[in-house]
Amino acid sequence: MTTRSETQTTLDHLLTEIEHRNPAQPEFHQAAHEVLETLAPVVAARPEYAEPGLIERLVEPERQVIFRVPWQDDQGRVRVNRGFRVEFNSALGPYKGGLRFHPSVDLGVIKFLGFEQIFKNALTGLGIGGGKGGSDFDPHGRSDAEVMRFCQSFMTELYRHIGEHTDVPAGDIGVGGREIGYLFGQYRRITNRWESGVLTGKGQGWGGSLIRPEATGYGNVLFAAAMMRERGEDLEGQTAVVSGSGNVAIYTIEKLTALGANAVTCSDSSGYVVDEKGIDLDLLKQIKEVERGRVDAYAERRGASARFVPGGRVWEVPADLALPSATQNELDENDAATLIRNGVKAVSEGANMPTTPEAVHLLQQAGVAFGPGKAANAGGVAVSALEMAQNHARTSWTAARVEEELADIMTSIHTTCHETAERYDAPGDYVTGANIAGFERVADAMLAQGVI
Repeated sequence: MTTRSETQTTLDHLLTEIEHRNPAQPEFHQAAHEVLETLAPVVAARPEYAEPGLIERLVEPERQVIFRVPWQDDQGRVRVNRGFRVEFNSALGPYKGGLRFHPSVDLGVIKFLGFEQIFKNALTGLGIGGGKGGSDFDPHGRSDAEVMRFCQSFMTELYRHIGEHTDVPAGDIGVGGREIGYLFGQYRRITNRWESGVLTGKGQGWGGSLIRPEATGYGNVLFAAAMMRERGEDLEGQTAVVSGSGNVAIYTIEKLTALGANAVTCSDSSGYVVDEKGIDLDLLKQIKEVERGRVDAYAERRGASARFVPGGRVWEVPADLALPSATQNELDENDAATLIRNGVKAVSEGANMPTTPEAVHLLQQAGVAFGPGKAANAGGVAVSALEMAQNHARTSWTAARVEEELADIMTSIHTTCHETAERYDAPGDYVTGANIAGFERVADAMLAQGVI
């Protein structure tokens, strides 16, 4: 049996090879490091995982699709964007993961998201593999007609790579109910099939699931609550800072409020709002979901309790809990130091990899409970899988049933991460627990299915 140090040396060599084979993809390198740096104990303990080629296959996508997306704007000008779909691992089921429409999207970003998705999906205990996709198209400021034409062009290529038993996309940043509707309509038009399970996040009147819009935010808060219970506390009376003001942030704030916490912030790229009375959800939803406005409008209309801080860092607001819910690497080492000085007890990731490695290390060293995104924000994909189950049965579950299922899944994920960390001598380390637990499930399936 190899020792942990020998195994770690082998994994370090593999990380070097990953960087060499995937140049100029820093987000993917970061995601691979975050996982592989925690696997030495399990690979050393279970020799079958050290079998040549297993981890090498795990870090190489099964398929990477890049395509041109031409579309016409309202002035008649032809625009060209780039589309991506990375089908990373299907050992546990069809590829499952969202589509992101944002100018920052490139192959490295999609690979990082797809790699994270493998382990996140495995942790749910449901039969779904890992994938991700998107485009460098920016829907912000575009008319509905422009967004429709883009989505139709995007799906005209994507449709040949997806299917309810093959690859099931969903939404992500820049892809909400409007975009999913246009994408599904074009898929139905091209294929001449009502294949409702091919996309999740659909409207409730045509195959969508109740609680799906809320699921990522709700699940993140449920995971944070489970971490707090391990400390002998609950969310009642706790102050929380939340970044972002999109779907995840809004429903994170909603669930925090329902469980008795006071969520006092939201943000976007222009800055952040702090509201001493707690964020007014009705006003925030009106501004962000209906008017598609900026958070400074919230402060203008809320009154004396709220103020807008242009260009500020939401993490400078003192709080018991921090829930980063915007985008990758938004909480850095300096932010972590500020949170620690202000007495933060727990950080739970609503976004994908929003905390830099240096910040994660600092928070863990300070004894802050840290919930990594692959565990804490798995509620969204979990309810997407429940939506697939409803589509397959041509039925619709009640909101109460879906929310109960979501709560059970998030509790199970927390228990799995906590117990796995203890089993590998890393008590309280949810990062190690999540990585190893997800890896074990995927690796066992890969070994059983042969070298493919």
